[in-house]
Amino acid sequence: MNAQRDAVQAATPPLDARVLAACIDHTLLEPGADAEAIDTLVDEALMFGFASVCVHGVWVKRVRERLAQAARDGRSAIPGVCAVVDFPFGCAGSCAKAAHAKALARDGANELDVVMFPPATLSGDVELMRSDIAPLVDAVREANPHVIVKAIIETAAMEAAATSDAVLETMLARACEASRIAGCDFVKTSTGFHEAGGATARTVALLRKHAGRLRVKASGGIRTLVDARAMLDAGADRLGCSKSVAIVKEAEGKGIRH
Repeated sequence: MNAQRDAVQAATPPLDARVLAACIDHTLLEPGADAEAIDTLVDEALMFGFASVCVHGVWVKRVRERLAQAARDGRSAIPGVCAVVDFPFGCAGSCAKAAHAKALARDGANELDVVMFPPATLSGDVELMRSDIAPLVDAVREANPHVIVKAIIETAAMEAAATSDAVLETMLARACEASRIAGCDFVKTSTGFHEAGGATARTVALLRKHAGRLRVKASGGIRTLVDARAMLDAGADRLGCSKSVAIVKEAEGKGIRH
């Protein structure tokens, strides 16, 4: 079995570390993270060329200002500023979500990862999901029409609740439908804080199948290069990782340099 696995890995072409980094939202969402940790996160994102820096809303202005200074210093490939909304529970209500998201967009966030109301996603109630997120999308687009909105749907909780593969696929398809109708840009697997777990290749592939125009972000439990590749191969367009540097260095170690 190990020999077969090694043969498959040997036959798989290496993943360019620069391409990989450009797919990653470099993330720090631990509540105890301080300003020094956030500054380090930004510096790492600039060094490795990550897609965005993903933080709690309280840090958005600091991240934006640090990235703006990097741009003034002539740095290229400036990452986006990504903030989470109603994280990690998704139970604040649509009005509160919309107000918070609009404030973050005005503070300089150009990507927002929003937790959709869990009872709506688990019940497959398309209208309830839509009404939870649509006011937020309208509010942030009023503040900045270019803001990217990602709907977090906690796919692991769906996997745990589903009584069959068909039921799981229906739940995921309905979450994609609601996210499209609401005007989102992405569906995202997980917060990474739910007890049910994070992303799996199975749910990413099903999201890709039903996402239509939406892009797919895999997040939660992606800690190694093997994990990252599995999600990209399954159809993810973006990865949310707190172990981003280690993953990219692992890719570099296989002969590809950033």
